[in-house]
Amino acid sequence: MGAHCNGDVSIHSFACSQDFRFSKHIYDNVHGNIYLDPLFLKFMDTEQFQRLRDLKQLGMAHMVYPGAVHSRFEHSLGVYWLAGEAIHKLKSHQGFELGIDCFDIRTVKLAGLLHDIGHGPYSHLFEREFLPRVHGGRKWSHEQMSVKMVDYIVDEHHIDIDSETIKQVKEMIVASCGTSQAKSSREKHFLYDIVANGRNGIDVDKFDYIVRDCRACGLGCNVEFQRIMEDMRVLGDEICYRYKDYLTIYKLFATRADLYRTVYTHAKVKAIDLMVLDALVKANDYLEISSHIDDPAQYWKLDDTIIKTIETAPDQELRESRDLIRRIRRRDLYRFCNEYAVPRDKLENFKDVTVQDIVCSQKNGAILREEDVVVDNVKIDLTRGKHNPLESVRFFQDYESDEKFSISDDRISHLLPTSYQDMIVRVYSKKPELVGAISEAFENFQVKTYGIKAQVHATPEKKIRRR
Repeated sequence: MGAHCNGDVSIHSFACSQDFRFSKHIYDNVHGNIYLDPLFLKFMDTEQFQRLRDLKQLGMAHMVYPGAVHSRFEHSLGVYWLAGEAIHKLKSHQGFELGIDCFDIRTVKLAGLLHDIGHGPYSHLFEREFLPRVHGGRKWSHEQMSVKMVDYIVDEHHIDIDSETIKQVKEMIVASCGTSQAKSSREKHFLYDIVANGRNGIDVDKFDYIVRDCRACGLGCNVEFQRIMEDMRVLGDEICYRYKDYLTIYKLFATRADLYRTVYTHAKVKAIDLMVLDALVKANDYLEISSHIDDPAQYWKLDDTIIKTIETAPDQELRESRDLIRRIRRRDLYRFCNEYAVPRDKLENFKDVTVQDIVCSQKNGAILREEDVVVDNVKIDLTRGKHNPLESVRFFQDYESDEKFSISDDRISHLLPTSYQDMIVRVYSKKPELVGAISEAFENFQVKTYGIKAQVHATPEKKIRRR
């Protein structure tokens, strides 16, 4: 069992203290001073954790939002700090009742620090788009890789930490995954909701990346996560929130959806992502990019610099990938043709639109080939698909009440949306001279599928004429 508070001075005893005099302090542009105790520095001062400096939090979004160059290193520090703030608030308000001890504080903070240690390059492109292209239906997640990396770091750097702490840290990292490991025999399941909340999606990971991403992109953000943390309370082994904060919590989910629409899936950002994806796929056989996704000893060497490696290598085998990267540098991007939002009554049975669907919809002579077209199916929701995320959140009336409850749609506000997800279908042309033909085929597909042109407007003539 982990070390608990006593009279001994050790690296473990710092983790449950709020005395920062003997901690290393780092100034963060979001949270101000962040203090790191000796135990956490042992993990941070490794090449595996420092690798996070070379993983941009938002992948290629900086090509559209120049300020979006922040990394998963600073995000991980932010989540570590907020995880500590959250557990200390619960301890100060309900510590005796909940039995929160130094072991709990240490594991929650360490899970926050290491939750992204197994993340791949270029935001989620590596995991969600690149690996499915090169490895078919095989399942892989950065959370599961983070678990392997934690074990590797402990062994490689001979970190003196007990096995029970590491076990619970790993369980907390994968707590929001559908394939989550069995939770610890300890009964404090609310601890698993702090870093990666699989119950309702309210966690310090979101608190940090929403505020950090908005700031980096120059977008306004009025999510009051401090208020959410200050008012939260554990009832029935679950973190619950004051009823009067329901709109603040809704705003958290809505701001995340806005970020997906305006930044993460911005049409130009996705065009660049799609080109990076093609470059990585074409280079994979030669560079064996995906060959070490189960080997932490090799995987930690993979980061965003893989693009620079491809760009500067003289090898003939990388010519096609090199040409794509050069096109990105010269802003000769895949051309966005048009998009439409899937009609609400068609969402239930929607199937992803494919390149074949577009190519087979062309008329007046077959000139389009599948390799000329890219289709991007973009799903944006409030974390719970078609459902209202507030339905998964438990509220309480006030601090005198021990009853927790959920809030149904009709009892919240009639100003909130009645639909909680969007599906947007976009098409891109890899060649500028084919924008007109692809746009026409895309319109034909919409009429054939829905009986109408679902897009808002026709593709502008200047975009069709541009070469």
